[in-house]
This record gives sequence, structure tokens and C-alpha cells, in this order.
Amino acid sequence: MRFEHPQILWLLLVLPTALALFFWRAMHLRQKMLVQFIEARLLSQLTIGISPTRQKMHYAFLILAVALLIIALARPQHGFDLQEVEQRGLDIVVAIDTSKSMLAEDIAPNRLARAKLAALELMQDAKTDRLGLVAFAGDAFLECPLTIDNTAFEQSVQALDVNTIPQGGTALAVAINTALTAFKEKDHYKALVLLTDGEDNVNEADVLAAARNAAKQGLRIFTVGIGTPAGDLLRVTDANGNGDYIRDANGDVVKSHLNEELLQQIARATEGGFYLPLRANTIDALYETGLAPLPKTEAKEKLVRRFHEQFQWPLAAAILLLLTEMLLPERKRAAKSAGMVLKTGAVRAAAVVIALCVLPGVTFGSTSSALREFNAGQYDKALDDYQKLLQKKTGDPRLDFDAGAAAYRDQKFGDATTNFNAVISAPDLKLQESGYYNLGNALYRLGEQNQDLDGKKQSWENALTNYSNTLKLNPQDEDAKFNYDFVKKKLDELKKQQQQQQKNNQQQNQQSRQQQAQNSQSQQKQQSQNSGSQQNQSQRQTQQNSQQNQSQQNSQEQQNQQAQNQSDQQKQEQQQAQQKSGEQNDQESGAKPAQAMTPQEAKQLLDAQKGDEQFLSLKPKEKPENQNQPVKDW
Repeated sequence: MRFEHPQILWLLLVLPTALALFFWRAMHLRQKMLVQFIEARLLSQLTIGISPTRQKMHYAFLILAVALLIIALARPQHGFDLQEVEQRGLDIVVAIDTSKSMLAEDIAPNRLARAKLAALELMQDAKTDRLGLVAFAGDAFLECPLTIDNTAFEQSVQALDVNTIPQGGTALAVAINTALTAFKEKDHYKALVLLTDGEDNVNEADVLAAARNAAKQGLRIFTVGIGTPAGDLLRVTDANGNGDYIRDANGDVVKSHLNEELLQQIARATEGGFYLPLRANTIDALYETGLAPLPKTEAKEKLVRRFHEQFQWPLAAAILLLLTEMLLPERKRAAKSAGMVLKTGAVRAAAVVIALCVLPGVTFGSTSSALREFNAGQYDKALDDYQKLLQKKTGDPRLDFDAGAAAYRDQKFGDATTNFNAVISAPDLKLQESGYYNLGNALYRLGEQNQDLDGKKQSWENALTNYSNTLKLNPQDEDAKFNYDFVKKKLDELKKQQQQQQKNNQQQNQQSRQQQAQNSQSQQKQQSQNSGSQQNQSQRQTQQNSQQNQSQQNSQEQQNQQAQNQSDQQKQEQQQAQQKSGEQNDQESGAKPAQAMTPQEAKQLLDAQKGDEQFLSLKPKEKPENQNQPVKDW
């Protein structure tokens, strides 16, 4: 499998992706615009039967058809036949120099790259001619024989590099002789286009001899000089990407020059040949002035490949997908029950439509401005307009419905409940149904804003009542069923929250009572401790007073005892003096010494010393006068 124009396949990355994004964006914009004109809760009923899956299938068919058309334009081909082709043309051999001197960059990007581009340009000019390719350096080789297969010639030219011929050098004579072998028919006009810089590293005399020999065999040589006479240094790059200069055997850097003189001599050696330096329009001038005037001959080529086209298959598939997309309907075939639901939804939404279509004649066109403001999202202004209309024409439930819708969108749920309450008394049952439903929505939103749990509970219970009335008027209302279940679930959660809050309040009250009881007990205990401390203070004060009195008495007794002791001491001294005098008398008289103290005397002596013991009584402990210094207990 191949493609004649493979570059077209790049569109597969752009067009299908762009179409997918476009269709996705269009779906979202359409849904957004529908919501702006129709209530979101009514949209599902008004679009019953429209299958989103089928819409996506339409988009997929279109995208796939575009992709198949791109593939068909690229012309897929599979298999080929070899056919003989008869045509009139020339036999042209292009010889390209692939020696390292062609790496010189005196013409950008280098000489070899420019020579290859010149060969491909000649292929574009020679549309009905047979082309052959010879690559030469130190040797020459026929890379592509003469053929009208431009693809084969182009691939051979693109594959050339300085390593095509392993042997270095520039053998121009060998290149001319190899080109002669490419021509088979003797009666054909032969032409050789030599693309080289003209540096012959072997022998210039051999080159000129080979050119004269080729001229004798009917070969015309056209030389094209690649490079500049000033030349350039030759640079090479190794496998690691490191650059270096080409050096000769002595190690000197090689500089290559264009040898125009030799190329001119080669061209003049053949009849009708000429030399041209490579410029912008050199190849066109070469073909028009040198090759095109030559007589053309008929030739047969057996190697021409005719590929089998396969573009018809993707093209047929794309056409089939487009027809399917056109014939596939977006709506499913609806059953009767579905039709009843669609009718109910349409009548339910008719309240707004009637109000917007009939009221302009009644209110002199004021509802049109209110509608524009409502659609533009300016709900406060729309509400003011509807309220002014209600002042002019009271008792119209359609105006109340529109005013309630504007108030609801403006999040003025209190005003919305007032307007919808007026709608539920309308004689039209369908309008009543819409009024009950929207009143339930407004009450639910009003309860959401209420911070009081009891008020919120009351609003939600009223919302459930209105949803229930909606279902009584239309048991098939799926929106009312969903909202009823949703609000009921919310209400149950609120009741559980209230019960939990009551339980928490009871626990808090019980804890507060326990805390108060504990506080009262602690106060009583504190009072008892305070009274006990007061008694202890009074006792300590009494003890201190008694101790002071006792100390005063002790001091008085001590004074008396001291006086008595002094008198007793005088008596003892007198007694001792008497004893001494008596002992002396006894000694003198020969009497015995006095005996030990009697128990009665010892008791009297101890009683006399009791005053001294009372004088050493301890003082009561008192706080130190200086509270700043630490009290040491050692």
C-alpha cells in the first residue's frame, strides 16, 4: 500500500480534530441557549424523543466521512503492473561527482547537495526523456540505468553521498567511459551532463582523450561547474560528530577550487557541447539551449510500473456515511404514552408562552421589554415591570406567574411565594399545576435561607404539600416526584437534627444543674471552713492572751522567787558559816561531821528551783517579719 500524494494525509491530524471540537462546542452552546428560553425543568419534557446518542452519531458520521475523503485525495495504491511505454525523447546520463572535494561549502549548503538539486531539477524539465545516473570519485559506477521512471531516478539521486564510491579521488575519464556503457541503442542521440568541480586528481590528458573518444561515438557532453574559483577548505565530520579538516600526505589542509578551464576543454571536445557554471537558472538554460533542440527518437521501456488505484473504496465509504447521516432521524419513534407526557409538558410550559404572546395586546406592549430583560438576566428589572403590569391589571394569574418566575430568578423567594399563591387559584388546571410546583420550589428555597430550624421545617412541610398537590393534578410529573422525595429527605434530616439538638440541650441542662449543685456544695464547704478558721483564730488569740498573762505571772513569780532565793542564799551562807564554825567547834571539841541531806530537805530544794524551770517556757510560733527572705527550716 502506498499513496501518490502522502503529504495530504497530514490533514487527518487537523480537520477531524477541528470538526470534533466544533461539534462539541455547538452542542454546549445550543444547550445553553435552550436553557435561556425554556425552564430547565421543562426542557427534558419538551425534548422527549430527541436522542442524544443519535445526535452524536450524526457528528461521528460527518467526521469519519471527512477523514475518508482525505484518504481518497491522497490516492492510495496497491499493487502494480509492468507496462511497455512508447514515447519520443532523449537519452540523458547525469554524472555526479561524489568525491570529498564536493563537501566544500563555497556554495551553500555544499557542492554535493547543490549538484543533487540540479539533477532533480533536470528531471523536472526532461519529462519524456530517459534518465540515467553515474556516481564517480576515484572510480565510477552506474547507479541507475536509463529509465523513464522518475521515482527510481529520484531515489538514486537522494541516496548519493561521499561514501557512495569507496575509492577517493576524481576520475573524470572513468566517469565518461562508464556513461558510454549506459547507452544501448546506437541510433539514439546521447547526452552526458557532468556535475563536478573539475578537479581531476589523476591526469587531465586522459580526461581530454576520453572526451574525444566519446565524441566519436556520438556523445555530447555538457559540463556544469559546481563551486567557485576561490575555493574553500574541506571539512569532514567523524562518527562522533567532531569536525576536522581534510589534510594531504604532508599534513597540510586541503583547499578545493573550481577548475573551469578543464571543464570547458571537456565540453569543447564534443560537438555541440558547452560549459555553464551553476547559478539560479543554469539547468533550465542547459535543457532549453543544449538538450531540447536535439532530435528525439521513439523508445520502449519495459520497467515502467503502473500502480493500481484504490481511492474509490474510501470515496464510496465517505459517500455512504454522508447518505446515512442525512437519512438518520434525530428523534426516536415515540409511543403513545410518551406522546401524552410530551403534551403534558408542552401545556405545562404554555403558561409562560401564553403570558408572553397574549399580554402584549392587553398591556400595550410592556411585556416585551420585561421579556427582554428576563432573557438578558436582568431579573430585578423584569420583576419591576411585571409588578407595574399587575397594578394596571390585577387578578391575572399569568402575570403573577411571570412575576413569580422573575422573583425566583432574582432570589426574592418571599415575593415569589406571594405571586405563585395567586397562580394556584387560576381556573386553568395546567397553570395551577405549574403554580403549585413553582410554589414548592420557592418555599424550599425560602426555608434554606431561614436560620430558625422551626421556620425552616414549616417552609419545607408547606413545600411538600404543594408538590403533593402538583402530583394530584398530574401524577406523571417526574420533576414533582423527584423534588418531593428530595425535600422529604431533607426534612427527615432536619427532624433528626432537631432531635439531636434537643438531646444535646437536655444533656447541657443536666450538666448545668449538676454544676450548680457542685458549686453550692463547695460554697457550703467553704463557709464551714471559713467559720472553722475563724474559731481557730479566736482560740489562737485566746491562747496568746493566756500565754501573755501566764508570762506576766511568771515574770512576777520569778521576781518574787529571786527575792526569796536571795534570802535563802543568805540563810544558806549563814548556815554554812555556822556549820563551818560548828565544824571548827566540833573539830576543836572532837565532834563528828554533819550527815547527808534528808529527803525533806531535798524536796524543799527542788521546790525552790521550780521558778527557774518556768522561766524557760517556749514562745508560740509566729511568721517572720521579713516575708521576702526564704524561711529556712534547718
